[in-house]
Amino acid sequence: MLDALSSALAGVVFGLALAAPPGPMNAVIAEESVLRGWGAGFKAGLGALSADATFFLLALVGVVGFVERYPTVRALMVGVGGLLMVYFAYGAAKGAEETFRPERVQSDGDAGGDGADTRADGSGDAPTAPGSAATSTGFRKAFVLALANPYQILFWLTMGVGLLRKGEADLLAEMPYVGDSLAGTLVVETGSPALVVGFFAGILLWATGFPAALVTAERRVDEFAPVVAVVSALVLAGFGVVFLYDAVTTLL
Repeated sequence: MLDALSSALAGVVFGLALAAPPGPMNAVIAEESVLRGWGAGFKAGLGALSADATFFLLALVGVVGFVERYPTVRALMVGVGGLLMVYFAYGAAKGAEETFRPERVQSDGDAGGDGADTRADGSGDAPTAPGSAATSTGFRKAFVLALANPYQILFWLTMGVGLLRKGEADLLAEMPYVGDSLAGTLVVETGSPALVVGFFAGILLWATGFPAALVTAERRVDEFAPVVAVVSALVLAGFGVVFLYDAVTTLL
């Protein structure tokens, strides 16, 4: 029982460690959270988690390995992912532009009236976040981008499936950017279903807490939403260009 619990806790730490670093998935979650609220951000997080679950199942049956063995197939997937990231970056930039626009204008009768503000569309309702009236597409955006992410494919080819095989794994060494400095910090025995359950629980915990933190900050800091939207657009555009370059060089 204690072994299963310790494996599950190690999996939670691993899931959080992989979900937290900046990247296209967190850019989508951040954009959805500040422009459309916690629910939209959480759904985007579920989209990324669902993609990981899909990769897990595909890796078990060998499909992920098939993609990696054929560079042309992989390049086409990466190219599609790059195009989608550039497209979603444009959408994030548009969202940032909308948040900078004045949301209230003074009505024609305010000069001698009660001074009440009205919306530009003539209604007296409180302003809403850009895009809040529209159905959030964060889940689909994160899911599709994750499926076209070569880094996630590579992870599930190596470390991901290895979580169920008997042996040992240096979990934090797999973290993006800082893995080398954390090598040896969290070495666990693999082959336990509790480790996999904890891993997905850690991702779910991030998908819950990260949007909540962003929404709380957006309520307290003026202009927080447009800044996050701009950063999200830049991150998506940057990764999109990198993915497109990777696809073109592979195909050529």
